[in-house]
Amino acid sequence: MELPLLKEVVIILGLSVLIILIFQRMKLPSILGFLITGMIAGPNGLSLIGAAHEVEILSEIGIIFLLFIIGIEFSIRGLIKIRHTVLLGGLMQVGGTLILTTAFAYLLGLSLPKAVFMGFLISLSSTAIVLKLLQERGQMNTPNGKIALAILIFQDLIVVPMILVTPLLAGNSGNLLMSLLLMSGKFLMVVGLLYILARYVVPLLLDRVVKARSRELFILTMVVICFATAWLTSSVGLSLALGAFFAGLIISESEYSHQATASILPFREIFISFFFVSVGMLTDLQYFVGNLPVLLLFTLAVIVLKLLIIIVTVMLMRYPLRTALISGFTLFQVGEFAFLLSTIGLRHNLLEQDVYQNFLAISILTMGMTPFMIAYAPAISDWLIRAGLPARVRDRLMQVRNRRKLPEDSSSTTWHDHLLLVGFGINGHNVARAAAKAGISYAVIELDPEIFHQAKAEGEPIVFGDAADEMILQHVNTHEARVVVIAISDPHATRKIISMIRRLTETAHVIVRTRYVTEIEETLRLGADEVIPEEFETSIQIFTRVLNRYLIPWDKIQHFTGQIRAHNYEVLSSKGIGMEGQAQIQSHIPDMVIAVLPVQQDNNRIVGKTLIESGLKSKFNITVLAIRRDKRYITEITPSTTIRTDDMLFLFGSPEKISEVNRYFVL
Repeated sequence: MELPLLKEVVIILGLSVLIILIFQRMKLPSILGFLITGMIAGPNGLSLIGAAHEVEILSEIGIIFLLFIIGIEFSIRGLIKIRHTVLLGGLMQVGGTLILTTAFAYLLGLSLPKAVFMGFLISLSSTAIVLKLLQERGQMNTPNGKIALAILIFQDLIVVPMILVTPLLAGNSGNLLMSLLLMSGKFLMVVGLLYILARYVVPLLLDRVVKARSRELFILTMVVICFATAWLTSSVGLSLALGAFFAGLIISESEYSHQATASILPFREIFISFFFVSVGMLTDLQYFVGNLPVLLLFTLAVIVLKLLIIIVTVMLMRYPLRTALISGFTLFQVGEFAFLLSTIGLRHNLLEQDVYQNFLAISILTMGMTPFMIAYAPAISDWLIRAGLPARVRDRLMQVRNRRKLPEDSSSTTWHDHLLLVGFGINGHNVARAAAKAGISYAVIELDPEIFHQAKAEGEPIVFGDAADEMILQHVNTHEARVVVIAISDPHATRKIISMIRRLTETAHVIVRTRYVTEIEETLRLGADEVIPEEFETSIQIFTRVLNRYLIPWDKIQHFTGQIRAHNYEVLSSKGIGMEGQAQIQSHIPDMVIAVLPVQQDNNRIVGKTLIESGLKSKFNITVLAIRRDKRYITEITPSTTIRTDDMLFLFGSPEKISEVNRYFVL
């Protein structure tokens, strides 16, 4: 029996493995490998793939899983925080791109309806590529990451009205107003239904599923919630991806969201590869090669146009020029929903075949450039800011902008011998809370307008601005700060801030939070005093608890972890722990552990008996250190102490004997 699609799946995945292995050796992004795979194996290449439509269906599943995980990691609270950016930023970006593209396309000879439709296509960016890259690089919570997510959400929403307007542009008129009102009603109905599910139904369902202790059932439940929500939004005319994002938001409010992400991630990685392959399959290589100069010119024009619109949009939302530039280099490409819209345009004769191929080529070229542009966006932005304006003009503009940022009563605020926090995310907020409890004066610099306004409303001593600007640092008296903590997710911005701080003060103790240990050396070289990488600090917290369970003395554990931090985490590198490190953490009581075992009602062998009658010491050589009973601890243990139901026994002995006692309890 022949399994449909099996040949196509084998060809796609097998060819992808070979190409991506080559790309990895050349340090090229894997996304490019998938695009090249589609070009080679598609109908316009070697024609190795026959079931192109079925492959596109698999790619849709990949987009569903991608948006589902993004929704889980973002949460409803995070979406509410950026609601203004979604509406204002998305509307300005899509509207501005639509107007300019329509004007240029009309000047190039397209009719007005076709020019407007081309504006629809160019205004959309790639949700799949951008969010995947931002997620991999840990930039989802940076200002440019939040801006990108907000604008992409708006684009996903605006696709529906664009689909409704397309027949009207083609002359197939209908009651457009009624259709839009009906669609708005359906959208509100779906949001209301999803709210009820997230508030009442899904938490109860997940509790029952988790109690079943079945990994298969948990994964199946996650997939059903994801697909059911996507199907619900699709059935009322909204996009599948938007439904999957809503499903992720529902799960994000649950305490099981981390396990859901881990369970779905392998499915996403497999199916999202089919999306990129399907995009590559659409390209006519012969047409692409024959018209390469013209296509490159069109691509450059699209990039410049979208960059300008996005930069203006972000700056109008009161973000600095650097954030605007990085956002532009993140969202300059033409996205996957434009492909869906283009097929509708073909059916209504709004796209000629040659225009369609031009559009495909522009889309693939911009998608292929996206990994490089996102990777180098901070460096390119810094260079453009330095080279684009004369130093005198740039400084004057920054001074004018920074004066607008400072609060009206800023002159009355003074800081001395204080703690300066750069970034008021989770880490910054926690440090500020600890400083407040300790009575330490502190100031905060935050670039995200939403976080700034929320913190300002809560009475925090916060200043809006870019900490890389000298005037902002001077305003919070950086030169008089005792400690500076930099807790932001942008490594390029972090390095700029450190350099600027060291221009103002050499005495402040600068502590930097980074994501990877590879960033430590460069950060220290620029002037940081301490660098705390998230990836190894998590490991330290884990093995601290492990060593504690092995009865290593606490002072030895503290000394060992202190050495690791003092030597910039080299002990945790691939070289391993040296002999000196091993000697310092040897246990003083080898092969002995402390365990906590519960006494349940059916433990008839020990319930109601004294310790001497239970045989724990005589049979197993186990010592009872303490008993927890009714939220209190019994530490004065005697042979006549009676064991009761629901007691928690703190036992000391060898691991083997502890295991024997555990079996003795449950038999």
